Amino acid sequence: MRKFLLSPTGFVLTGFLVIGGYFLWAEHQVHVVTALPWLLIGGCLVMHLFMHGSHGGHGGGHTDGRANSRDSGGSDDAKAVDHEGEER
Repeated sequence: MRKFLLSPTGFVLTGFLVIGGYFLWAEHQVHVVTALPWLLIGGCLVMHLFMHGSHGGHGGGHTDGRANSRDSGGSDDAKAVDHEGEER
């Protein structure tokens, strides 16, 4: 790959790609900037969906009936409990 990029053909191709990329950006910059708020909102929605896959969705996941300290606003000095209910 490095050998190709250092060849005359590689230099020409790189030059065309750089010039083409500049003109593509210059001509369509307004469209990209206009779409940024929608891309941010869409990204938040997608991230929300993917991140809920790790804990089972809203309000679920507690098998012993207790909410953890993060959900209930409790103190940070709560004791760690393993899956059998014993303190660690």
